[in-house]
Amino acid sequence: MLRSLVIALVIALVGGLPAAAIPAAAQQTDGSGTPGAAQRKGSSTGLRVPRFVSLKSDAVNVRVGPSRQHAIVWRYVRSGMPVEVTQEFDNWRRIRDFEGAEGWVFHSLLSGVRSALVSPWDTNATPVPIRRDARLDSPVVTRLEPGVQGRVDTCDGQWCHLEGDQFEGWIEQDALWGVYPGEIFD
Repeated sequence: MLRSLVIALVIALVGGLPAAAIPAAAQQTDGSGTPGAAQRKGSSTGLRVPRFVSLKSDAVNVRVGPSRQHAIVWRYVRSGMPVEVTQEFDNWRRIRDFEGAEGWVFHSLLSGVRSALVSPWDTNATPVPIRRDARLDSPVVTRLEPGVQGRVDTCDGQWCHLEGDQFEGWIEQDALWGVYPGEIFD
């Protein structure tokens, strides 16, 4: 009986909080153009966390924890691949990839250069159009298969300019992993 009362009280207190009780900082953007992003800064860099970065090297060891003494759990072998920094500890960054796998990498193996993967979640392998301009009525210059990686230099909240070795153009922002929905940057 007492346990049920305690559980009900916790649910009422936590679940019943009005939106006004949530700090305003958690309801606003962080100035990055990312709607709804909490204003959280990394403890080491002061940069926004979470944030997207890319792998700087062809060989990046991912560890269980933030030190060289922690075991290596896998190795990335794809330079430029986008990853999301979810936590910082000294010179180590906890990252997450497009499949949701997480681990720790040394900061110097990451780059602030933005990159993205074209719809890696698409199991039907539907090619995604790249357009000459950031408009649906703009001519299609090519179509990219899911998983294609490219550099992103600007996003306007709906479209991103994506380029690779053999393509360049505009892609709808929601077809990319490596940028946040509605994120604006250049």
